[in-house]
Amino acid sequence: MPQKTATGRAGIWACVGVAALLLMPLFLSRFYVYLASLVILYGLFATSLNIALGYGGIYQFGHAIFFGAGAYGAALIITKAGLSPWVGFVVGPLVSVALSVVIGLICIRLSKLYFGMLQISLSYLLWIIAYRWRDFTGGENGIHGIAVPDVISSPKGTYYFTLLITAASLFVVYRMIKSPFGSALQGVRDNPLRSEMIGVNVRRHQLAALAYSGFFAGIAGVLFVAVDNAVFPNMLFWTLGMEAMIMCLLGGMYTFAGPMLGAALIVLLRTFVGSFTVYWGLFIGSILVAVIFFLPDGIMGRFQRTGRRIVDSAKEEACYK
Repeated sequence: MPQKTATGRAGIWACVGVAALLLMPLFLSRFYVYLASLVILYGLFATSLNIALGYGGIYQFGHAIFFGAGAYGAALIITKAGLSPWVGFVVGPLVSVALSVVIGLICIRLSKLYFGMLQISLSYLLWIIAYRWRDFTGGENGIHGIAVPDVISSPKGTYYFTLLITAASLFVVYRMIKSPFGSALQGVRDNPLRSEMIGVNVRRHQLAALAYSGFFAGIAGVLFVAVDNAVFPNMLFWTLGMEAMIMCLLGGMYTFAGPMLGAALIVLLRTFVGSFTVYWGLFIGSILVAVIFFLPDGIMGRFQRTGRRIVDSAKEEACYK
């Protein structure tokens, strides 16, 4: 009975959340609709990192390169090739997943910190290319005024497009995590040697996790193009990948909804604290230190542990009655 009650409450809150997301653009100003779109797409970006980091145990320090590759892939198809924006939106994630597989094949033999450091080095090379190749990528100025389809050209249209694509992507990620592949991947994270002994191909599962992670990061990059109509070299820089890692740690890297929550908090803090001081990074860093000390499982991790404790206590009381 307590478990059914908890499930019912979770369902009610989920319905309230969906209704709020659908009705939000009808009551918010243009700026806040734009900000909500950023929160949603950065939530997908953080979730894509968490496939490799939280569920695969892979130190994906250079994850921003896949976000930027998806954005630049779509932008270049639209502006340089002159093709339909829809074609660019499809090509962007494919560029990201191809790049993710190539970098994964190079780095996969290394483990933990060494994997992350080599990935940062490779991503830095690609950032230099985007930053210096002015004739093709726009250099340090990036590419502006990217055309998008008329149906999503308004802030509300872009918001609903971002919400729809993100919801579909999160559904696929959730199904993947709950599949046998997801269970095997978490086993590889916890004990790769034991997983290999029972017949799990560790490298193949890790490479697949990197491919999935890069693909959904590319989708998030495409959504940024749709929302902002521009791309910048800093989208490829490793600091953005570390920011996504902070989102995962803050929200809870071992939970599904944690990265979304962490992304919402970071984007909102960056926007509102950044309007008062240029040292907003110091403020966020202080919060991260506090989380590491007092909430090592992240905010959602603490909520889940507290919820399980309440349910277990209710079950024990029911047994004694």
